[in-house]
Amino acid sequence: MKVAVIDMGTNTFHLIIVEVEKDDFKIVYREKTAVKIGEKGINHGMITDDAIDRALKTLSKFKEVIDEEEVEQVFATATSAIRNAKNGKGLVALIKEETGIETRIISGIQEAEYIYYGVNKAVEIGDKASLIMDIGGGSIEFIIGTSKEIIWRQSFEIGGQRMVEKFQKHDPMLPTDKEALIEYLDSNLEELFDACAEHQPKTLIGSSGTFDTLSDIYSLTSNVERAKDATEYPLTLESFNEIYQELIVKNREERLAIPGMIPLRVDMIVVACELVNFIINKLELIDIRVSGYALKEGVLLNTLHSLEKEETL
Repeated sequence: MKVAVIDMGTNTFHLIIVEVEKDDFKIVYREKTAVKIGEKGINHGMITDDAIDRALKTLSKFKEVIDEEEVEQVFATATSAIRNAKNGKGLVALIKEETGIETRIISGIQEAEYIYYGVNKAVEIGDKASLIMDIGGGSIEFIIGTSKEIIWRQSFEIGGQRMVEKFQKHDPMLPTDKEALIEYLDSNLEELFDACAEHQPKTLIGSSGTFDTLSDIYSLTSNVERAKDATEYPLTLESFNEIYQELIVKNREERLAIPGMIPLRVDMIVVACELVNFIINKLELIDIRVSGYALKEGVLLNTLHSLEKEETL
């Protein structure tokens, strides 16, 4: 059986199609498109007409692929930008009308749980608590967990696109821009700090775009090989710090020239790295890892589990 999962993120729409094999899956198609649905509207609680047009065009293309691949079931989720927009439900109705795709708007807590499922499949977390971090365009999810369980999770509506529009007034960012961003993070992440003080995670596990790109930069600049079927990607704290120091002094054109950098990530990566650096130092973390799986794989795993339960009833 073929199953498709669509993740409608604030910056990127993802499509994966898998062949289900008993209780596991094999990815047969993967695509991502920079829809930037939150652009110019996310901090005003609206999705602009241009963003709606980009979303519908992308999803129509996804639907063509889904039909060509003879997919039997499609599971589409929408996250921060759509769940917080005044016209989000209207967009979901329009998506159904234009493409036939049924979209489920998920909460931040559900998003965090799905991310954990994806990361836990990709990475051997172990028995000690780790801090999982997923930087989206609209929200950031933090999960403290082990291989066996989620200990704590929370979603914060302060994602990369929101931070870019609020704080990245200059490129490169000025020290005053950075100070304002750090002050904002410090005052908005108190729940995270309290949870980490209680559970004492020492390892950061990053998932999704920013961390993928950081790993790509590290691999290319340090000549580190990554297996094609790897589900955990290489990165070290030392290499993160070197990349961070390089990124914060370069402008957009200079960042694009860095091996491993992609246009999709070049605008948001500065504020995202400021966030990662802040978290590492604030929480005194001593290790960093990168998961190849995130929300969409978590949705898939949860879906397969649900289908398996239905078959046994």
